[in-house]
Amino acid sequence: MNYEKLQTFITVAEKKSFSEAAKILYLSQPTITSQIKSLEKDLNTSLFDRTTKQVQLTAAAHVLYRYAKEIIKVSDTAKKEILSMSEQVHGDLEVACSLTIGENILPPILREFKAAYPFIQMRVNITNSASIIKKVKDHVLDIGLIEAPMEDPNLYIQPFMEDELVLVAPPDYFAEETKGIMLSEIASLPLVLRERGSGTRTVMNEYLQANNINPEQLKIEFELGSNEAVIAAVEAGLGLSILSKSAIKKELQFGLLQLITIEEITFKRNFYIVYHQEAVLKATTDVFLATLEGLAGKLSDEPAKKNDHKLIELGGILNGKSRITS
Repeated sequence: MNYEKLQTFITVAEKKSFSEAAKILYLSQPTITSQIKSLEKDLNTSLFDRTTKQVQLTAAAHVLYRYAKEIIKVSDTAKKEILSMSEQVHGDLEVACSLTIGENILPPILREFKAAYPFIQMRVNITNSASIIKKVKDHVLDIGLIEAPMEDPNLYIQPFMEDELVLVAPPDYFAEETKGIMLSEIASLPLVLRERGSGTRTVMNEYLQANNINPEQLKIEFELGSNEAVIAAVEAGLGLSILSKSAIKKELQFGLLQLITIEEITFKRNFYIVYHQEAVLKATTDVFLATLEGLAGKLSDEPAKKNDHKLIELGGILNGKSRITS
């Protein structure tokens, strides 16, 4: 059976929609329909019962789905093993990362990676963490680099380096002798924040909720779609923000922003690697992960601690088991 037809069938079966499958696979809907019809002809059976709202799998489709997943996995594994026999790693690799990682962490990684593996064609998509998770789950992306952990049995999530979020203000916002504020003062400050769904915003909200501060009660003046826009707004005196320390190194160095300590809390977090549990990682993905692991300690004050679990919990926040206060 044709690999491409099976991949299309799996996507339609999982999404129960020809149109959704077309979007995920970047194919036209007539192409999806044609491939499914061809597969049905090859097997002399009907695979889907089509209704006005969605498609339902037939009994034959349920059987095919189970074997199709195995066929795709075996095929990908064989291809990976054959390619690994070559002295030079060839192929393509698509990575998506959140804005903070893409703007501040990824460039030196790409420099090292391209120097070591010049024959790999790499595509990088910079977007927010929520979008990355969706694309990894839909098998559109090989691997993602995100800023906030989450629970999903279909995904493998592992930290690769540590980061810290900090409160920043325009240089003249506070009196010169002011070095810190109390956590309770956060709600009264005019804030310029990243958009909902970004890793920075998600982690900030989780810490605040764990310390009995409702993020919905914050005084948010602006929500902006990139770190650069947030930094520019803070420099212009439009408010304060909570940002990754790695994103504001130059601004702190040149005195364009003022770093303010929050006395009762430290916003520590990890950056995470994410890929699908069922994916057979390509050789290109393997060498990228090795490069990432090798450089992580150089890119942060402290590399993320290794953990054997599939999901690394952020101080128990995800399960509501603890408060983070330092």
